[in-house]
Amino acid sequence: MQMQRILVALFLFLAIPLVLAQKPSSDENKPVSHEEGPSASTHGDHAEHAEGLSPNAPVIFEVGPLQITNSMFVTMIVAFGIIIVAQLATRKVELIPSGLQNFVEYLVEELYGFFESIVGPQMVKQTFWFFGTIFIFILFSNWFGLIPGMGTMGWGMDEHGHFTQPLMRGVNADLNMTLAMAALFMVLWLFWSIKAIGAGGFLGHIFNVKGHGSGFFGIFLVIVFIFVGLIEVVSIGVRPVALTFRLYGNVFAGENILETVMKLGGPYFGWLAVLPFYLLEILVGLVQALVFALLTSVFTALMCEQHDDDHSEEHAH
Repeated sequence: MQMQRILVALFLFLAIPLVLAQKPSSDENKPVSHEEGPSASTHGDHAEHAEGLSPNAPVIFEVGPLQITNSMFVTMIVAFGIIIVAQLATRKVELIPSGLQNFVEYLVEELYGFFESIVGPQMVKQTFWFFGTIFIFILFSNWFGLIPGMGTMGWGMDEHGHFTQPLMRGVNADLNMTLAMAALFMVLWLFWSIKAIGAGGFLGHIFNVKGHGSGFFGIFLVIVFIFVGLIEVVSIGVRPVALTFRLYGNVFAGENILETVMKLGGPYFGWLAVLPFYLLEILVGLVQALVFALLTSVFTALMCEQHDDDHSEEHAH
């Protein structure tokens, strides 16, 4: 059952960016000419491709009305890779695991225990399929984006010998992908919250207008908590934006840094100059996957903790 939910989550990660992606204009994919205007002569050859990684992912092919960008292409590779590894690990399940099965079971068990300590033993049964998938998917997407050749293979070579349309691009360096994951989480978060504490409990958790007594002081507290609830509503609305741009900004900036440092090192020493930053980006990829999964689980725990507390009291009786 958990495997089926993980496959559904991976399918949604693939499908939602297709809907969110917008067709770039012809000027966005057009290579920037550094010979236009008087400033081109001042910078000379050192100004080539100074703009770094383009914020728009180029469309590599279209399937009917759907546009497949180079970041979606890498998303499919990563998702299918995770599915294949999971299938190989569970193809012949042994009582005493070894090899790939042992590694996958260890990873899943550790993640399950980690998220159980955050959202509780009851909510983790409903939510682990998402939190575990989101962590693994972001982690391997970030690391896959560091493979040499990601941004250097493609087509449409310019006068400097660089590809204007790279075939592959980091998954989370595309704003559509991070927005898709954040939007999907917010929909699930709303569903889990209402299912756990009901619509009345959901509103009560946000505004908390009950139990403050009567009289002037009680009315004053009700007004205060209404304003606090409105602030909480704004905070909830900001969460998907924060999740989207935190992941996107770190990955996009990291890829630009790697590209800039490699160019500064020149054709012979670029690989050496970029090596410390490369190792740092491996750590950043892990941290960003952990932060995204951790924040989503904490947001869920803050809303649904009352459900787990009530369930624990019932078992205690």
